[in-house]
Amino acid sequence: MRNTKNTCKYLAAILFFSASSFSKIQAQSKTGWTSLFDGKTLKGWKQATGKATYTVESGAIIGTTVANSPNSFLVTEKEYGNFILELDIKVESPQTNSGVQTRSHFDPNGNNGAGKVYGRQVEVDPSDRKWSGGIYDEGRRDWLYPLELNAKAKTAFKAGEWNHYRIECIGNSIKTWVNGMAAAYMVDTVDSKGFIGLQVHGIGSAGQAGKKIYFKNIRIQSANLKPAPFADGVYVVNYLSNHLTDYEKKDGWRLLFDGKTNTGWIGANMDAFPEKPNGWIVSNGTMTILGSKGGEAANVGDIVTKEEFGAFDLSFEFKMSRGANSGVKYFVTLNEDTKGSAIGLEYQVLDDKVHPDAKLGRNGDRTLASLYDLIPAHKQDRFIRPIGAWNTGRIIVYPNNHVEHYLNGVKVLEYERGSKEFKDLVAISKFVVWKNFGEAKQGHLLLQDHGFEVNYRSIKLKPLHD
Repeated sequence: MRNTKNTCKYLAAILFFSASSFSKIQAQSKTGWTSLFDGKTLKGWKQATGKATYTVESGAIIGTTVANSPNSFLVTEKEYGNFILELDIKVESPQTNSGVQTRSHFDPNGNNGAGKVYGRQVEVDPSDRKWSGGIYDEGRRDWLYPLELNAKAKTAFKAGEWNHYRIECIGNSIKTWVNGMAAAYMVDTVDSKGFIGLQVHGIGSAGQAGKKIYFKNIRIQSANLKPAPFADGVYVVNYLSNHLTDYEKKDGWRLLFDGKTNTGWIGANMDAFPEKPNGWIVSNGTMTILGSKGGEAANVGDIVTKEEFGAFDLSFEFKMSRGANSGVKYFVTLNEDTKGSAIGLEYQVLDDKVHPDAKLGRNGDRTLASLYDLIPAHKQDRFIRPIGAWNTGRIIVYPNNHVEHYLNGVKVLEYERGSKEFKDLVAISKFVVWKNFGEAKQGHLLLQDHGFEVNYRSIKLKPLHD
């Protein structure tokens, strides 16, 4: 009788757990969600690179750092294209970096045969930098969406606590949320599918060995996807040239260059666009000034927008030739009598390593992304794309005259237009001869001809209002 009772209990338990599992599967299939982690094993996952350990404890995957290990990745055996991914993440140490790979890949020959994971990564960053939710391209393009582009989202991640991540990869659009706060939005042109991965960042010293990163409640939707509402006013990194998303259009952005014509642009102090064949040309989606002899406005001259602008958010891509010099000027009034380039505040476009202008001026205030001859740009080499590659510049002029320069998503300088500090800088610059330099209420935007080949595209602007 005792054996019969035990057998009945055993069968009842099996039926209970089977029914429970079936109910969970039914519930998931109704909502469209599928669990990528069963809470007990690493079934469906495999380790791609690195020496960090991945174990399962108390319903969570735990990645543990190992001294002198490269970046480690636990990746799904299956690849995914369009999906919505949600998971919870906790980081034990503020010095331990992590991330979630999306649509990523493995190169067995990478890193001298040790293998390399590459692809977009949604950042987990508990450091003082606070870029959690930003987008990094592991093993390939470096940072794509530093969270300087959406600074208010830097407060979302809570160090030492569980944080909820939502990642939408639908078509060429990638959006991220951290604890319900919209973090990053980008439109990319690569990787339509790939695996999902959990990173334990490499560490160099034994002092950070044994630190843990926790992942749980990992689930995915891959059909009948419905994007969540995304907060207004978030800057979009858009790698589709000369293109605006519906979100950007609704947010007030518009293209100043359509990629096909010179509509909206004329020569500085001219009535039309300069038509000289070896000057400015529109071809292959770019506005290009061809190289001449390196003189300032000595070939066909600068071009300016027909419109004038006050407060604005301006974004543009540029590609330099070796040794190039050019610039994007703003608040250009064309009222000054000058034989060279028209006068205005200038975001410097320069090959710092070759062009001699980089060593002139004061403290590097004529280098790439600087406010020319006034304020140097503080930048790391890793955020400068090489000659022949596209860089992204951004200039924000707020209605209160606070101004910011960005290079490839990172803020490199800021100042107050018209302030005492600004006037003091003008007083010791080449612009001292121009009364009230840089203080006009509005002005044209200008692309500079400085005798070197430079390409521009994806020139977009959003007017800003009080």
